[in-house]
Amino acid sequence: MIDAHALLYRSYFAIRNLNTSRGQATNAAFGFLNTLRKILRDYHPQYMAVCFDAGKKTLRQEKFKNYKIHRPSMPDDLISQIPLVKEIVQGYHLPVFELEGFEADDLIATLTREAQRHDLEVVIISDDKDMMQLVNEKVKIFSARKEAMLGTQDVRELFGVEAQRMPDFIGLAGDQTDNIPGVVGVGEVTAKTLLKEFKSLEEIFANIDRIQPLKIKEKLRQQKEMAFISKELAVLDEKVPIDFNLSSLKVGQPDERRLLELFQKLEFKKFAQELTAQMTRNISIALKEVVTKEECTELLAQIAEKGEFSFLLDWEDSLDNPSVRGIVLAASSKNSLAYYFPISYLTELKAIFEDHQIIKVTHDFKQVMKAFEAHRCSLKGKIFDVMLVGYLLDPSHRSYDPGSLAWNYLKIPVGGEGSQVLAQEVIVLLEMYPILLKELREKSLLKLFEHIEMPLAYVLFRMETSGVRLDQRLLSELSSETEKEIDALARQIQKIAGAECNLNSPKQLSQLLFEKLKLPVVKKTKTGFSTDEEVLTRLAENHEIARQLLEFRQLSKLKSTYIDALPRMINPRTGYLHASFNQTGTETGRLSSLSPNLQNIPIRTELGRRIRKAFIPWEKDHVILSADYSQIELRILAHLSQDKNLMKAFHDNQDIHTYTARLIFGVTGNPVSYAMRDTAKRINFGIIYGMSAFGLSKDLAISQDEAQEFIDKYFLRYPGVKVFIEDEIKKAQTQGFVVTLLNRRRYLPEIQSKNPALRQFAERQAINTPVQGSAADLMKLAMINIQKDMEERALVSRMIITVHDELVFDVPQREEEIMPDLVARHMENSLPLSVPIKVSIKIGKNWLDMREVYRNSSF
Repeated sequence: MIDAHALLYRSYFAIRNLNTSRGQATNAAFGFLNTLRKILRDYHPQYMAVCFDAGKKTLRQEKFKNYKIHRPSMPDDLISQIPLVKEIVQGYHLPVFELEGFEADDLIATLTREAQRHDLEVVIISDDKDMMQLVNEKVKIFSARKEAMLGTQDVRELFGVEAQRMPDFIGLAGDQTDNIPGVVGVGEVTAKTLLKEFKSLEEIFANIDRIQPLKIKEKLRQQKEMAFISKELAVLDEKVPIDFNLSSLKVGQPDERRLLELFQKLEFKKFAQELTAQMTRNISIALKEVVTKEECTELLAQIAEKGEFSFLLDWEDSLDNPSVRGIVLAASSKNSLAYYFPISYLTELKAIFEDHQIIKVTHDFKQVMKAFEAHRCSLKGKIFDVMLVGYLLDPSHRSYDPGSLAWNYLKIPVGGEGSQVLAQEVIVLLEMYPILLKELREKSLLKLFEHIEMPLAYVLFRMETSGVRLDQRLLSELSSETEKEIDALARQIQKIAGAECNLNSPKQLSQLLFEKLKLPVVKKTKTGFSTDEEVLTRLAENHEIARQLLEFRQLSKLKSTYIDALPRMINPRTGYLHASFNQTGTETGRLSSLSPNLQNIPIRTELGRRIRKAFIPWEKDHVILSADYSQIELRILAHLSQDKNLMKAFHDNQDIHTYTARLIFGVTGNPVSYAMRDTAKRINFGIIYGMSAFGLSKDLAISQDEAQEFIDKYFLRYPGVKVFIEDEIKKAQTQGFVVTLLNRRRYLPEIQSKNPALRQFAERQAINTPVQGSAADLMKLAMINIQKDMEERALVSRMIITVHDELVFDVPQREEEIMPDLVARHMENSLPLSVPIKVSIKIGKNWLDMREVYRNSSF
């Protein structure tokens, strides 16, 4: 018998900050599922029942209006998990019991009595004190908190009374959890003593004159009525009108497909993998190794006639090392047969890989190109990358591996070990191809796939293989300098504190700041007082030690993440740094980078800028060229909203933040102050990200009323933006998704959520995605056109980095005159808007020290 609500509450508070990529809380569901799996695995019960509170007023609340009244309302993110848990329970084919007017405790008591009539042993999963009254020789309690089984002796040791006397114990000592008062002034120790002598509440009051000491006797006399009400509240009802059918409680085989779908939806990766492995044990797909030229020729003829095939690579080590053992290939999804070719056969396979008419279905086209280039082979013609298709069809998934896609679109589990997995995957790739192609067409995404994402994969492949040269000597000098600065800061901080402390230990730092120095506590966590960046920033307004701690952390992070880490990332074979640009890492379509994360170098700090100085050209006669869009997201907002004032600002080449400041502050003749412009800038960008008055008030350190007034003034001056925002939210509510200028989709199911936090997050994304996603589309299109133009002209220049709205190139000096115009033309004209697109281009001997060589003449 599972007390579902008790287990859910315990899991909710025991596990924090567990959510899906869409923002759905899953901590309670995860804890519940973990316990359920443990029960099934370790105890193999024959019968099970899961009992829920019905959520209506109970008989106990009618008897005592303060029953459980002190309990706060169930958190919204816990409420949202109850249907998910019920789906899990149904997936295991376990019966659910709930009845209005009765608590889960009473349902369990009734089911326990019925089970005992059938001479069954019973285990109740609960940590509630009142459940202990049901314990006897055949009934035990499993405590999920202690992960222990409790019997009669355990109850006696814990509470000092027999299990059946727990209502008497609660009648005296009360139960704080359920707000059962008991007798105020009689604690657990006194309750144990009284019940040891008199056995029951009735017997205690029958012998009231014998009670010692006198003050306890008086408290009992004064609160006799409440003692008996408390006992009555604690007694579980064993006669709830529910149907008891033993056969319906029998534990059967779970619905594995339904559970796998749930685990994947909830992003319980480990559970999904275990279930997949279990489900695929009996799937048989043959993997035939091709070892003769005759076999190879016969298969190639078959593929040429059919006009399509799928393939995957069997990697030697890791994706960082483009080295493969072999190629797994499928010519048909019908015969459950895959072929394995040693990599030495790539020369023989060139005919099909370079045939423009044959459709090649694969996964991660960019990585495949790296491996093929190492073997002087290329992919040509029609290539269908299921990873990119899966991303376009739903950019919210965390994984687009063949197994995940196979489950999403075919409901086929893929799992196992080694080559067997590759054999399954290559078959399902071919099976998915027509389904995914149909989805692309139906959702008007085929053009985006064929003309943006696939060509971009080639551009990124070229960027990654080109790599970036680093000034290792400069980084070494920076490391030494930063180490000295960090040491000096640490000494200064400890001098201010008057004590030594490990500044990298949150626990020691918390003790230093809030216990020794008595600084005001800003935020509490379950382990103590928080010392995170938000807390230190707040404290830094009045406390020098907090300001220095922020600087200490920033320097330490930059040193470990970039200054010391970058040289270790240099490929020893090429001598260059080869960052990885992730095409499927964001829901808006923006690119991200890994190893290193170039987007996170803080260029507003002096040290962050000096790190950029370490990025240098390949050769002495080369230069670094940087091309940066000017306020592209605000320009796209003007285009999408068609707001007259916003468009006028850009057509008149106004500084948009100064222009906005004049409008919202009502400044005409006088100059706009720095503070005014900064406020306007924060509002301009805040609007794009759907910032609320609450968010703006925190950002500007003003009241919510003042923040709301700023937002109201903004919309008064830019009414078209307000209409655009309202329309995008309505579109998301109606169709479930929003689109960018090139029709990239982002699904927002949480826009209909009853959880306000999830719903408001989805509304912010509905505003931000069309703007940021369109900026991403524009940048991708420009990158494709620039790469194509450079190759057609046979230029030596190479695109090497993309960061946010900036492109970076390595350019030989002889091409210094050509490249600025080439880059600017494509960046400014690849996707025409109803306002001018502006680009600034700089050239220098490193990524920091640069001079401007191009800015749109009308800027």
